[in-house]
Amino acid sequence: MIKKAVIPAAGYGTRFLPATKSQPKEMIPIVDTPVIQYVVEEAVESGITDILMIIGRGKRAIEEHFDRSAELEETLTEKNNLEMLGKIRKISRIANIHFIWQKEMRGLGDAIKLSRFHVNNEPFAILLGDTLMDGCGVPVTKQLIDVYEKYHSPVIALEEVKPERVSRYGVIDGKPVTQTVYRANNWIEKPSAEKAPSNLAVASRYVFTPEIFTYLDRIGTGINDEIQLTDAMKEMVKDHPMYGLKFKGKRYDIGDKLGFLKTNLIYAMKDPEVSDSVKEWMKEFVKEMEN
Repeated sequence: MIKKAVIPAAGYGTRFLPATKSQPKEMIPIVDTPVIQYVVEEAVESGITDILMIIGRGKRAIEEHFDRSAELEETLTEKNNLEMLGKIRKISRIANIHFIWQKEMRGLGDAIKLSRFHVNNEPFAILLGDTLMDGCGVPVTKQLIDVYEKYHSPVIALEEVKPERVSRYGVIDGKPVTQTVYRANNWIEKPSAEKAPSNLAVASRYVFTPEIFTYLDRIGTGINDEIQLTDAMKEMVKDHPMYGLKFKGKRYDIGDKLGFLKTNLIYAMKDPEVSDSVKEWMKEFVKEMEN
């Protein structure tokens, strides 16, 4: 059973400047909850109890968010706001969360290498800290874990994308073994639409066996002089079975402004506290725009 997860959250978030000059991009709220909290909740709902976050300079707010705030709890108690008090306490108790610093931004592969001793020769999940996943009732990480438990091999989340967009992603070169599971032959980073072996893109969630560290050690730096996780995957698949899962659900990438705005609206319409008001406002707004 997989009980450990790694959440890389050390990037600069330059696409959200100036908001991320002093605030981690992972702490940007979707409605009223930071992105990183949604990611942690997905891990916990998947049965994971031990989480390592990879953070960097300027990310102290993430640590503070998951720490206890005695002063805030006291204030909420005095105001008899017991509902919010319960929510705040739940954040600090949600899981065993540890932090390690990536002192140089040397890529996702380098961040994963820092988790070697925490993983301690166990299989583990990776959840990218700036992407939300709605598993339609079953967390996407749990879907990957279920496939891992069947094949006992690394499993990577796959999302079907439009052919003209494959050049933005890493994609799988593989063959289906079920309607949703694919056996990987190779992983191709940002192929052209003409040369892409598929339109199934790597989608921000992974389950790895500890052998991945051998390949992260073996590869050199790649694009942007960084250690690329995909490069290690390309080497690993030569020696070990690897699978991709076309997961059930939806990925929300908040890596750009439009994706962030869309995700906020979608999550607001799911929120029972504000959904009716948001939907009514949207109807009125569209009418105003048409006039």
